Amino acid sequence: MNKGDLSRIMHMKRYCEDIADAVSRFGNSYEVFTNDVHFLNTVSMSIMQIGELSIGITDEFKEATRTQIQWGMMRGMRNRFAHSYAEMGKEDIWETATKDIPVLLSFCERVIEKDELESGKAKKRDDRDAR
Repeated sequence: MNKGDLSRIMHMKRYCEDIADAVSRFGNSYEVFTNDVHFLNTVSMSIMQIGELSIGITDEFKEATRTQIQWGMMRGMRNRFAHSYAEMGKEDIWETATKDIPVLLSFCERVIEKDELESGKAKKRDDRDAR
């Protein structure tokens, strides 16, 4: 896997975890979310960062994973945050945080695990070849 893509996926995973932690910390409550500006901003910034990171993912990786992740939607969400945040619906942000982010987190974990397995296999082959 491309090291740049892997690095971006790892950062995306961290932001997904930050969102999951915030949702858990604030009690997974939409009512609290809509009334607590810190909760809203924390989640929003992390979603925007994920969208920003998605822009740098190679077209090759996006094409290979297009049935698993909606890359265009991610970029679109980032653009909405960057250019019209004040007009964003809290419902959309909440739905993204509670429905889409867990899917993305799972995807990131699988990609990282697969890379670790493949890297481990490659290292074992290199070690055998060196003997």
